[in-house]
Amino acid sequence: MRIAIFGTGGVGGYFGAQLARAGEDVVFIARGKHLQAIQTQGLRVETSKGEIVIQPAQATEDPARVGVVDSVIVGVKTWQVKEAALAMQPMIGPKTFVVPLQNGLEAASQLAEALGIDHVLGGLCGTISWVVGPGHIRSIGEANFIKFGELDKRPSERAEQLRQAFDRSGVKVQVPSDIYVSLWEKFLFVVSFGGVGAVTRAPIEVIRTLPETRRLLEQSLHETLAVAHARQVALSDGSVEKAMAFLDSLAPSATTSLQRDIAEGKPSELEAWSGAVVRLGREAGAATPLHEFIYHSLLPLELRARGKVQFPA
Repeated sequence: MRIAIFGTGGVGGYFGAQLARAGEDVVFIARGKHLQAIQTQGLRVETSKGEIVIQPAQATEDPARVGVVDSVIVGVKTWQVKEAALAMQPMIGPKTFVVPLQNGLEAASQLAEALGIDHVLGGLCGTISWVVGPGHIRSIGEANFIKFGELDKRPSERAEQLRQAFDRSGVKVQVPSDIYVSLWEKFLFVVSFGGVGAVTRAPIEVIRTLPETRRLLEQSLHETLAVAHARQVALSDGSVEKAMAFLDSLAPSATTSLQRDIAEGKPSELEAWSGAVVRLGREAGAATPLHEFIYHSLLPLELRARGKVQFPA
């Protein structure tokens, strides 16, 4: 398959490198010094199992130079999805399909609005990976997976072709029967881990070990589950226990991109994580007091990172 990775950050870089190493025709969309490093030195991905170097790597900042591809894997931040949808249009042919991997619930609908719903699948992933320098991505732990599926929940040949490509690359991949349930299952634990991690500024080993912060995780999970049920999403009552088991399996030093971005004074996905739980909960009549506290506590830092308020660090 000819696959474009739109946004070669931690997520796009990690999964794109796995596909390229397995022999898929992968082109990376990146920019700035990161792009220059990929073009001149290749894409380097540091993992617990060793280093992956894709050299030479196909990379550009201009989607028009790429031409039509079979699939686009979208790895940008949640607030960049609408802009990305417009920019990727030169790569979209009659049979091209787009798979968003954002942490959140609304990327697929945003892409469908710009590109047409027939071009979009639902998607999500799990990886603790981030850019540590130009052309260099670090990934820790073994919790790497990807899931995607048709928005109308039907089996499809294109989803199966992409599944096989990821399977050949050694990535744990699944095409679930209901992608919406899978999106909410991922959202359930990532928004809890991200919010509690950002407020406490602690890695997962500390959060899950201290009884007080472990209770915060559990309360956050229960609130998000209540929002899902209020919105008629068929999450099982065991979803909280499943999410806690996953959090207990993560590498001790694990943090989320939300936590890292806020700590570094960068714009984050706060609005699409904790903010979304609060907003969706209000719409559905589900109380989310802990998420409201997390969202309101982090909002000043988010607004400062976006230049909307000013105060000393």
